[in-house]
Amino acid sequence: MNIVNILEEIEKVDGEIYERLNPRRAAMKDFFNIGKKISLAALPLAMGSMFQKAYGQTTPSTVTDVLNFALALEYLEYHYYNHALVAAPTLVPTGLPTAAITTIRNHEMAHVNLLKGALGTSARAEITYAMTDFTAGGTFPLVYNDYVTFLKVALGFEDTGVRAYKGQATALKGNAVLTTALQIHSVEARHASHIRQMLAANGATGLKPWISLGAGGIANDTGVGAVDAVYVRENNDVQAGITITGIATGVTKAAAVESFDETLSKIEVVAIANLFLRTGFKL
Repeated sequence: MNIVNILEEIEKVDGEIYERLNPRRAAMKDFFNIGKKISLAALPLAMGSMFQKAYGQTTPSTVTDVLNFALALEYLEYHYYNHALVAAPTLVPTGLPTAAITTIRNHEMAHVNLLKGALGTSARAEITYAMTDFTAGGTFPLVYNDYVTFLKVALGFEDTGVRAYKGQATALKGNAVLTTALQIHSVEARHASHIRQMLAANGATGLKPWISLGAGGIANDTGVGAVDAVYVRENNDVQAGITITGIATGVTKAAAVESFDETLSKIEVVAIANLFLRTGFKL
């Protein structure tokens, strides 16, 4: 375990990690620069203790459940990208595409480390690549052979993540980890937007950098019917009881649905995640 690397990865998604651990940022960094002198056997215990103090001294069981739920999703995303880079090295074109997927993979690993640290001994068991099935039972048989298919499934993961974090925000209200969850949420949204632009660069049509109205007014704008569950209710144009379509000149239904994101419930997200987990390892 390289404690410095872990903290550097966590800092990418939580810029206040050092302040959470100790308000004297410079002193905290100096301490970790000599982390190699700490007994390796004692390091995991020390890390767990520090993260528990940083993120939730008395974490309610509901919050723990939400964080473990998020951790499961982050494991899935990490393994999805990591396998493409490690086991299918010719799948992603070299240059900017590989750099982008590598960056996203590293972000997902940082999210995993952050959530594990916040949960401490309450963290769920690790989800390994062997537990996954990214073909979704044969629905996407070319996921690691066809680059566009890979990107379309990636988009489904990222849009699911965005809506999942938003859907659980109320359960984290009043707890310090809400800020961190929202920071991860915004990064997942950037991932989704970038994947959409990568798809457009590879011939996908009808996609904007954000979720829009699908063909014929359906909620799914990707053209991939197998991921309809990811986009349920994304064609909703009523907010707070007010119909947004036509609320002002030029506000079409497409513009209305683009202006507001919808949430996914935990039950809905679990159903989506389970498509990519083998029997015996489903959430």
